[in-house]
Amino acid sequence: MTHTALIALPLALVLTGCGQPSNVSFKQDVLPIISKHCVECHLPGGAGHEASGFLVESHASLMKGTKFGPVIVPGDSLSSSLYRLVAGEVDASIRMPHGKDPLSQQEIAMIETWITQGAQNN
Repeated sequence: MTHTALIALPLALVLTGCGQPSNVSFKQDVLPIISKHCVECHLPGGAGHEASGFLVESHASLMKGTKFGPVIVPGDSLSSSLYRLVAGEVDASIRMPHGKDPLSQQEIAMIETWITQGAQNN
């Protein structure tokens, strides 16, 4: 095995995450999480939509973001408000979902991986 291959293998494991699929699908992996935790507030007329303008009804609405700007930076989960809010990397008063149980570590990792992989509509 070449030196490059020895470096590439661990890097591939880090990029895909422990136990995370190598290609995260928006429709199969992320949308069910969004539907479970976010639609109650972030559909037209919901409290989250009224407060922020953020809709979660489609990939396009997720990518549009809020009235304050985008919440997803494709390829950069740490710069993505969506990830930071659900991962609890913000003040507890604005953690999402607001006033509900947090997402599981697996769900957070799935969203992180999807964003890191480019937040594609697949």
